[in-house]
Amino acid sequence: MSKSHYYNQHAGDGSWNDFIGDVYSGIAVGIGHPKWFVEKTLGWGWRTLASLGGAGASSSVSGDAETSNYSSYSDDTSIAPTQGGLKVVGVGYGRTGTYSLALALDELGFPTLHTQHLYENGRIFDHLVDDIFYKSIQEDDILMGSPDFDLLPRGGFSATMDLPFALYFDEIQEQYPDCKFILTVRENSDVWFRSWDVLTQSISKPAQYTSFLFAHVRKLEYYMRWLFAVVNEDKQFLSSPFPLPAQNKERAVASYERHNQRVRDSIPAERLLEYNVRQGWEPLCAFLEIPEADCPATHGVPFPRSNSARAVQWQSYSAFIGPMILSLLIVFSLFSLAFRKITGTTVVGWCVVQKGRFLRAASESLDRRAKRKNGGIKVD
Repeated sequence: MSKSHYYNQHAGDGSWNDFIGDVYSGIAVGIGHPKWFVEKTLGWGWRTLASLGGAGASSSVSGDAETSNYSSYSDDTSIAPTQGGLKVVGVGYGRTGTYSLALALDELGFPTLHTQHLYENGRIFDHLVDDIFYKSIQEDDILMGSPDFDLLPRGGFSATMDLPFALYFDEIQEQYPDCKFILTVRENSDVWFRSWDVLTQSISKPAQYTSFLFAHVRKLEYYMRWLFAVVNEDKQFLSSPFPLPAQNKERAVASYERHNQRVRDSIPAERLLEYNVRQGWEPLCAFLEIPEADCPATHGVPFPRSNSARAVQWQSYSAFIGPMILSLLIVFSLFSLAFRKITGTTVVGWCVVQKGRFLRAASESLDRRAKRKNGGIKVD
């Protein structure tokens, strides 16, 4: 899915324009998620049928939908690997401006993988699901595992933002000694938790009602359960039935603050930028050693603003309503085909005929009543 949908083009134009921009981007992104899942599911199904139809072809797909490998559904083989490994890693928790920063890094020439596009990169996502997320659920324990970070540069990314990779800063700084780290923060912990709580409520509902439809959404459910368990430091999220437990403010805030302090203590100052996206381009360009002439601030380019709490809520609404409308259209289409085969007419044609009959009957009934009222002929 294009990242441009996340960008509020009206940011800063005033409260009304901000609202319109958030609603538009939220709806576009919300509809884009199920659209992507449907397209990829149909594409994967078609390729599977084609492979089954080939002479001597054998399916590599497991009968267990929960652990099947769908790696081929999403990777763009035209993307060239990034040379030199990871160059920039965001180590801030989600809901700290990580998506706006991801857009900014893209603008500065660092192709960035954000958690909201994780599922679109099958090799990376499947690796995490199989080795960490789903395994944690199977073992009913919060496992951190050992991610293969080289999958990111091999997938064309030189940077990553948000969880889960933000949690692995120790391993990443050891593996990539020239990598720089950005710790995104909010004004205070309460502000962060309010935004985080909105996000968790918004993404839980679509997963609850659609994960049984698509294996891809089920994998996102595994990630969501693991993520909530990590942030809340509570493994009950791994196995609790829907609706999932509410976020524990005390635990989540303590986790957020402890993580930020560990980052400050572990990463050398020259490799770490503690950053609020409200600061704009200047500190970011200086930290990444972008020449002033090439910094977007010099050319009056506004810093990206995206994925606000309001936009996330609209993403949830449209992600839930979109599949529902699509399902109704599919059911109606199948019903229409069956109806035509049985009756020899279309549903619309039948409705037109019935409407005409109803109007004629209503007209005749009104005429009889009028005649009876006016002392006309006797009505049987």
